[in-house]
This record gives sequence, structure tokens and C-alpha cells, in this order.
Amino acid sequence: QVQLVESGGGLVQAGGSLRLSCAASGRIFSSDAMNWYRQAPGKQRELVGGIRSGANTNYADFVKGRFTISRDSAKNMVYLQMNSLTPEDTAVYYCNVRRLTDLGIGNYWGQGTQVTVSS
Repeated sequence: QVQLVESGGGLVQAGGSLRLSCAASGRIFSSDAMNWYRQAPGKQRELVGGIRSGANTNYADFVKGRFTISRDSAKNMVYLQMNSLTPEDTAVYYCNVRRLTDLGIGNYWGQGTQVTVSS
């Protein structure tokens, strides 16, 4: 089993920055994809971006150039550095581990951390 705990959310003014952290406990494999999702009120959860083995990252178009995902495998941590925040970035941000197993794809989720960007 994998447990994920996000931290670092809060209230920030437009144009500001926040750094979210996700602490993973349990066994994390280098092949696991570690992702960040977000869900705004009344909207579906959407992928923000992710990082895989070899530090390969991918980002949604709406955060490219503003957000950066990094991973510290030794500490089982993943980070989301968010710059140039806008009110449209207001959402609950979730950490996700996606693992490919013989039985299919397994997903683990954290409880989320609230990010609120004021105009």
C-alpha cells in the first residue's frame, strides 16, 4: 500500500508562488508515475502534470512554463512548484501515484491540499 500526504497549500495573491509537497510512504518503485491533479469547484479533476523515471516530466498546456514538478526518490517526495498563479489555478491539488502491475493500473491518492489564488 501507498499513502500520500500533500502539504503546502494556502492562500496567495495572483502572480504569487506556492510549492506543494507530497510525502509518500510505503514502497515506491522507480517505475511509478507520480502525478499532480487538481479539482476546482464544480469541475472535474484534471491532470496538472507528472514525473516518471529518469525525471521525465509532462505538463498540461494550461501550466506549461509556470509549474515545475520534481521528485526526490531518496525521500519519496514529489513537489509542485507553482509560479505566476492566477485565480483560475484555485483548486484542491492532489498527489497521485500510478503503478502498472500485472493486474492492470493501480492508482493511489492523497487527501488533497487547497490552493486559493486571490485577484
